[in-house]
Amino acid sequence: MTRRRQIYEGKAKILYEGPEPGTIIQYFKDDATAFNAQKKGTISGKGVLNNRISEHLFTLLATIGIPTHFIRRLNMREQLVRQVEIVPIEVVVRNVVAGSLAKRFGLEEGTALPRTILEYYYKDDALGDPLITDEHIAAFGWASQEEMHDIADMAIRVNDFMAGLFAGVGIRLVDFKLEFGRLFDGDFSRIILADEISPDGCRLWDMKTNEKLDKDRFRRDLGGEVEAYQEVARRLGLVPEGDDSAVLDLEEHRKTRGK
Repeated sequence: MTRRRQIYEGKAKILYEGPEPGTIIQYFKDDATAFNAQKKGTISGKGVLNNRISEHLFTLLATIGIPTHFIRRLNMREQLVRQVEIVPIEVVVRNVVAGSLAKRFGLEEGTALPRTILEYYYKDDALGDPLITDEHIAAFGWASQEEMHDIADMAIRVNDFMAGLFAGVGIRLVDFKLEFGRLFDGDFSRIILADEISPDGCRLWDMKTNEKLDKDRFRRDLGGEVEAYQEVARRLGLVPEGDDSAVLDLEEHRKTRGK
């Protein structure tokens, strides 16, 4: 079998040339990074779980009319996606005060926001992904006004859908990151959802206990990262019920850590 040509390697994924023109194979790694890659580690099995969770969420979002780059999952760690030109803007959707928002404004983490906030960050690791405004985006030509309208509209629709989906399984959608890309058809392009949606880029808290079920467990040295990701997959119905070998117990992790 011919080795596929690697196109790009990021912090959490590797992109390979796809089997057909206009396609990419997205490989999910177990590597974990935080604080703009200043902290690095490995979460065993994370790539497998993120592949399944992202596939599930992108598939559901397509049913409500959100255009995405996802085509199909190929195996445990890979999925086939459409090749797009990534818009160099990370969109952060915030429903609850947490992370950098709490630090910037001296707010108590866990406080519900009176309305959903959209924040934009320029995708540049060397610059630390700085917070930007609509004026920066327009001035530097990173996206047109029409594209930003589409991006903001889709981000709110994704938030509304996912907040309800996660609430239905007892999870509070605190905030999350989205990336978008331009899908070209000749000289014309349209904005579609790209990258991934997983516990790597979402803050997900248990609604009863506020237990963190996301990468904050790695950022804050809480431990139990694998258990948390598996718990999200279990609640979404992606792990067969009764498969005790596939899901580790967060409660047991807490007891063990407390000894």
